[in-house]
Amino acid sequence: MTSPIAPHLVLGTMYFGTKTDERTSFHLMDRYVAAGGRVLDTANCYAFWANPTGAGGQSERTIGAWLAANPGVREELTIATKVAQEPVRPGDFTEWEGLAPDVIATQFERSRERLGVDVVDLYWAHGEDRATPLADVVAAMGALVADGKVKRLGVSNHPTWRVEQARMLAEQQDVEPWTALQLTTSYVRPRPDTQVPGKDHRFGFVTDETIDYLTEHPEMECWAYSPLVQGAYDRADRPFPDVYDHPGTTARLAALREVADARGARPGQIVLSWLTQSTPSMRPIVGVSSVEQLDEALAAPHLSPQEMAALDAAI
Repeated sequence: MTSPIAPHLVLGTMYFGTKTDERTSFHLMDRYVAAGGRVLDTANCYAFWANPTGAGGQSERTIGAWLAANPGVREELTIATKVAQEPVRPGDFTEWEGLAPDVIATQFERSRERLGVDVVDLYWAHGEDRATPLADVVAAMGALVADGKVKRLGVSNHPTWRVEQARMLAEQQDVEPWTALQLTTSYVRPRPDTQVPGKDHRFGFVTDETIDYLTEHPEMECWAYSPLVQGAYDRADRPFPDVYDHPGTTARLAALREVADARGARPGQIVLSWLTQSTPSMRPIVGVSSVEQLDEALAAPHLSPQEMAALDAAI
């Protein structure tokens, strides 16, 4: 089966090797690639909180085992991983590795070894580290590209002003800049200036400023994690957190249901389509634990201009 939306979806692998066993993880990657998907997103810290040892690396290791079992598939894929959020001491979730140059260099090599690859296609700064000068972070990540170990750099959960500052530093240093953002967003959004339970990244959400920044910098790409708000669109047992309870959500959910019902689709499918077809477009990171969930995401329809306009008009 091929899927029109598959090339625009990123397969999130956070729980591969922990909550999602190796056999299921292999099936999910097989299915995703067979449908036309080509981008796997992981991190060196995935998933330390789900591992009895309190250390990450299971997701990367599972991807590496799958690549080894499927010779030739590596050349077709974009493999992305991250650094900054692994606990300094396994099981002690009070101190994180950060982005010091020696951490970046060491953790990159560990990630590359677990993945079993020569080159990482996209390497992310996973979270902020204001204890390390940003110029040093930029230089250390840029060195990975200069050495041929990484093709492209990205940044997750940083405020926009820090992103732009880092890009200016990269220009001054003549090294590779960040050209991708990874943040969370969806069709409905929480009330401004509220804390979403379970989301401890202060600058992890797409805002109107983010949209403006992406519009003015078309070379920047945005990957959207948690685009389906942990299943809240489609599962009664997973309601939206209270901070999503406002008139804008009510209007948007009504518009979403109207489009979904007319299409014979699930609201979550329409959300994925809307994200990929919006301007600027977003690349949703789909985290699934079963082939059935993946197939549902892959079946998301292409929306008409009229459907997109109706969804955009709801505020």
